[in-house]
Amino acid sequence: MKNCHVLTLFPGFFSSPLSETLLKRAREKGALDVSLVDIRGFTEGRHKTADDAPYGGGAGMVLKPEPIFRAVEAVRRSSQAEVRVVLLSPQGKLFSQETAREYAENPKDLVLICGRYEGVDERVAAHLADEELSIGDYVLSGGEAPALVVLEAVARLLPGVLGAEESARQDSFSEHGILDHPHYTRPPEFEGMKVPDVLLSGNHEEIRKWRRREALRKTLAARPDLLARASLTEEDKRILKDLEAESS
Repeated sequence: MKNCHVLTLFPGFFSSPLSETLLKRAREKGALDVSLVDIRGFTEGRHKTADDAPYGGGAGMVLKPEPIFRAVEAVRRSSQAEVRVVLLSPQGKLFSQETAREYAENPKDLVLICGRYEGVDERVAAHLADEELSIGDYVLSGGEAPALVVLEAVARLLPGVLGAEESARQDSFSEHGILDHPHYTRPPEFEGMKVPDVLLSGNHEEIRKWRRREALRKTLAARPDLLARASLTEEDKRILKDLEAESS
């Protein structure tokens, strides 16, 4: 089982997503356990204040370090395993399928700290978190949505969660580091738009070749940066040469 602890000011944000679809299935199968830790429960005073004005002035409020440090320490005490502390932040390294797989396979409990407001006191990043993580080059109001992204990406890689284990290996960015091939289903023709003949042929080797070529075509067109670090076979390299020649 993968144990995840989400530190947040808004635990209710997670109620519906954790009770639906894949995350629900992962929890019911005993592959994933998610505990929601309310940061306000570790504040002091009757007002449960978790933020304060930034030193040096400026707009917005900053999450205080004390309740976050206390919350992580409480998780450490209650956990039966070591923990990996991740601060969700626009300043973090970019989340990837590789990172999701690393989290899924790591025996440590995963602790996700959801920032809010203008940011989190830098002492959390510098002295508490093992790493900072971003899901993209944009800014959200808090780390709750990114935490859900991480949870789902990790959950689908846990044994027994997906109906077909092959699905996770064929996903974009997975086994070979390129985008996925196009998918079609019934009907074979819809408003004049036809499914490629090769997919109806029953020739599995030709279907494999078509899917690989189209996956490479998609990657070359939409994400050519992936090709530099993808695991390409000699066949892939020949296909890419043909595709580049077609487009020139």
